[in-house]
Amino acid sequence: MFQHSEKSQQLLAKLKVFMDEHIYPNETAYAEQLHHAENRFAPLPLMDELKQKAKAAGLWNLFVPEDHAEYCDHGGLSFFDYAPLAEEMGRVIWSPEVFNCNAPDTGNMEVFMNYATKEQQDQWLKPLLAGEIRSSYAMTEPQVASSDATNIQLEIKKDGNEWVLNGRKWFITGAMYERTKIFIVMGKSDPENPSRHLQQTQVLVPKDTPGITLIRPLTTLGYDDAPIGHAEIVFDNVRVPLENVLLGEGRGFEIAQGRLGPGRMHHCMRLIGSAQRSLELACKRAASRTTFGRTLSKHQSVREEISKSFSEIEMARLLVLHTSKKIDDEGVPASVDMIAATKTTVPLLVQNVIDRCMQMHGAGGLTEDYFMAEAFNYARWCRQADGPDQVHQMALGKKIIDRYADA
Repeated sequence: MFQHSEKSQQLLAKLKVFMDEHIYPNETAYAEQLHHAENRFAPLPLMDELKQKAKAAGLWNLFVPEDHAEYCDHGGLSFFDYAPLAEEMGRVIWSPEVFNCNAPDTGNMEVFMNYATKEQQDQWLKPLLAGEIRSSYAMTEPQVASSDATNIQLEIKKDGNEWVLNGRKWFITGAMYERTKIFIVMGKSDPENPSRHLQQTQVLVPKDTPGITLIRPLTTLGYDDAPIGHAEIVFDNVRVPLENVLLGEGRGFEIAQGRLGPGRMHHCMRLIGSAQRSLELACKRAASRTTFGRTLSKHQSVREEISKSFSEIEMARLLVLHTSKKIDDEGVPASVDMIAATKTTVPLLVQNVIDRCMQMHGAGGLTEDYFMAEAFNYARWCRQADGPDQVHQMALGKKIIDRYADA
């Protein structure tokens, strides 16, 4: 049986209390502030209030790993010990930001921790850790199949002491947010390199750099995910100093591989929280709603759906914990098979669980009266985010065939 550390358990207990006292009671207020905001992509006063309370409660930067303990007050957590905290935050879609644990900023902060210079960390990592600014990771492009990262076409060229960027990106999470100040941009700097994995470079581009145009906010199943949002962006002769390179020229693919693995797992952790809450709501609904002379909970089909959902959530949770433990023990490169298995299993499983729970709520399950419709949208787009399922299944299938065919 998996056993989390005492530190993890203590933080989880505090987090549960905070969620009960400050997050769930404010779900309606959050929605109302967003609905009445003049700019949907501006910071909400309620979010800033809750952030201060989270800091005071010692529930800040919970995602920071043990090997970067200097960046947080709680000493850092293993991947395994962070999993139940991320799951708890996943019960309310917007709550991770309250604790400075939301995507894409967690992944971007880890990029700065692992690959940035001291000067880059001072300029960007410190205010990100303090929650003063937000960030975006600009990789996906509309013109190419970005599921193959070597296809990325945004042009990055040297011109004197500057990089010049030209190209288009889309589904760039956080780019619409007013508080976002820095983009990590991946592009092609050496298209003729015989190694397709050495053609890419990542550079730091401040959002206010001339030549950047935010074309539009994008939606997924009708949700614009405000105030963070996803954007389509054009880079037109955008110039930044050569020292804005991350790690070095030609190291972009390497950075992407190091960043995206943990990010995939964080999404899966949060999704389990969404599924668990959906199941709890469905059970309450089943016990209180009557059809054909008896409560829903007495109908065999409802019991079967509840049973199936419970079992699948438990399986997903165990898969996440098993993979997290392997990452802690052996590192991300040695865990790519389990990360792929988790990434391709959990979002689809959670999507199906939430769908069943929505169905038990009748037409109301499709509305904003419950959190499930937005959670369903989250699960659905996670099947595309950080690489579509098919790409991971293709790579994992090849690896498993080779493993056992050669045994």
